[in-house]
Amino acid sequence: MSASVEVSVHDTRVPGGRRRLEADLRRLGDYVARRAARPVELSFAILDDERMQTVNRETLAHDYPTDVLSFPMASEPVLMGEVLLSADTARREAAERGHPAYHELLLYAVHGVLHLLGYDDHDPTARRRMRRAERAALAALDVPPVFGRGR
Repeated sequence: MSASVEVSVHDTRVPGGRRRLEADLRRLGDYVARRAARPVELSFAILDDERMQTVNRETLAHDYPTDVLSFPMASEPVLMGEVLLSADTARREAAERGHPAYHELLLYAVHGVLHLLGYDDHDPTARRRMRRAERAALAALDVPPVFGRGR
């Protein structure tokens, strides 16, 4: 299966560097295409908290910044969607959790793409299923689990 991945950066302070992130997001796209058994077209935008809050307010009426927002565009025959990631939130959360901000940002990318695939995390059973899928996708990117096993 093929993957098309586009990355736009609106926060110039990308943890880990833009080139590295673009390469890993392309790897994530390839992984998802293989797992979903269909082509994928993904667009990722790296934002600061201010822009993320604006989008969150305008699209979901939530007037606060968030870590990741996913916008599905199509699921068949091609999985298409846009995923917005907050670099500010990744830096802040990673510092609190004691791991690299780059890994946190990749977690957001994986999490957002899983939402495009239909995963949910609003109840304990669905959250466990999503965490397993996150760990598998992060492992495919050579990133250790960001969340502990019980979370």
